[in-house]
Amino acid sequence: MDGLIGERIRLRANRGRRRIDEKEGVLEKTYQSIFVIRLDEAGASARRVSFSYADVLTETVALEVASGEGEYHPVVVGE
Repeated sequence: MDGLIGERIRLRANRGRRRIDEKEGVLEKTYQSIFVIRLDEAGASARRVSFSYADVLTETVALEVASGEGEYHPVVVGE
């Protein structure tokens, strides 16, 4: 995921009880066990969310990266 820093990301997070959040943002930082996404939201301050790689592996969070044509393609952790 280090190679995706600065790329546009669409995420879909399962928050439980049939609640699913869909957001878009930019992959800001990656760490050993988590990654941080700066969300695109209206407001004065930038909102950031972080998830662990385990969330992606257990399919609690699904990530897609934007291509040049405005299309999104799934991200596979471990590549």
